[in-house]
Amino acid sequence: MKVIVAGMGVQGNKRVHFAGKDVVSTVDPIKEGADFRSIEDAPLASYDAALLCIPDQPKVGIITYLLEQGKNVLVEKPLMAEKDEDLIKLAEMAREKNLICYTAYNHRFEPHIISVREAVRSGRLGEVYRIRMFYGNGTARDVRNSAWRDQGAGVLPDLGSHLLDILLFVFGEIPEPEEWKVWACQRFENRSPDHVVVAAQPPGAKIMIEFEMSLLSWRNHFVAEIYGSAGSLTMESLCKWGPSKLTYYERVLPSGPPPSELKTVTTPDPTWEMEYNHFKQLVQQGGKGNTSNDILINRILKKLSGLVVTPGDEAPFTAKME
Repeated sequence: MKVIVAGMGVQGNKRVHFAGKDVVSTVDPIKEGADFRSIEDAPLASYDAALLCIPDQPKVGIITYLLEQGKNVLVEKPLMAEKDEDLIKLAEMAREKNLICYTAYNHRFEPHIISVREAVRSGRLGEVYRIRMFYGNGTARDVRNSAWRDQGAGVLPDLGSHLLDILLFVFGEIPEPEEWKVWACQRFENRSPDHVVVAAQPPGAKIMIEFEMSLLSWRNHFVAEIYGSAGSLTMESLCKWGPSKLTYYERVLPSGPPPSELKTVTTPDPTWEMEYNHFKQLVQQGGKGNTSNDILINRILKKLSGLVVTPGDEAPFTAKME
């Protein structure tokens, strides 16, 4: 498979590394060393697929162009649009042309996130009551100094899209947009929100979901906690920040110290290579993209973004509460 990589920032360079010899050219409007300044400049006969590491705003237009030209697409998350119809059209176009339109959520390939999915779906935890995830890094200054990243809902779509996709991957479903609330939203250092807490509790359901996202974590960190009627689990850290730990706790009734089982993974981040290989396999052997997931995630992020963004307001800000 021959690919081009568009957007030669941090993610673009990772894509070039892991796609290796499959890369035939690069595209970037300003970076020195890029082969072309725009996607349209790249000869159509030279590539089969495009890896898009570009700002959010032009994604739908560029993907539309590529699909129209018969090209497969991997695009960095999140894939958002003003109208659901825009994403629905992308999914329909890819299906009609037998092409892959795939949004990259590399954490699906984390060893322990795969194990969490297996534990939940096997019933090991029993009925799930509560889910809490924290995703934090220290990139507030990088975002503030970026030409395009410090805007809109900030950390919410950036890291929140990952958490929503993990929830969808593990459970196979996510609450509807109207079931999500904003608990806290701050702009400590940036023009856009750099620390946000959201939650969901579907009507009539016991389950409670809480997400916390931050660009101000002094230590890059990820935590997932899931509590159920038969036991619980805690996942700490991702492989890229390793070691990554997963602890199972078996519930003791009526009470008592729970037996535990700890699994630790210490390995370089395997997710980028695994995700690229997955995309390549979809293209070469046939399969489906995941744009239908983007439609669900887009609806939730649009709803929550409307609660944390006040047009023209760049002052420290507290979200509207519902």
